[in-house]
Amino acid sequence: MKSIKPGRGPSMMGGVMSVLVGLFGVIWTVIAAKTGGGLFALFGIVFIAIAIVQAIYQFKNATGKNRYSAFDITEEGEETDPLNERFGNAGTRNEKESREHRFCPYCGAPVGQDYDFCNRCGKKLP
Repeated sequence: MKSIKPGRGPSMMGGVMSVLVGLFGVIWTVIAAKTGGGLFALFGIVFIAIAIVQAIYQFKNATGKNRYSAFDITEEGEETDPLNERFGNAGTRNEKESREHRFCPYCGAPVGQDYDFCNRCGKKLP
């Protein structure tokens, strides 16, 4: 059975945004240096440094084998959660809730055990 689990972090889109933020920092620094704003130019350099660190982290995570993501759609036993491996199998839902609900494999919405169709996307459940 497929399930959706919440991811915990960066993605390729975050890496692209970090690069754009870094480019904005370069433009900011150049304009501040030309107008004689020394403190503003220093702010731009710090801004660029933070953007570079974030871009490296985001791209490394987005292309890594055990990456953290915003959402993970997995089959049972297909992919382990690296944070659960590190900190134990502390789930976010209690046992009663997991017995009462299953999840739509198409959109990930929780549906009751006796439902034949998903109440969010309307597709027939397997």
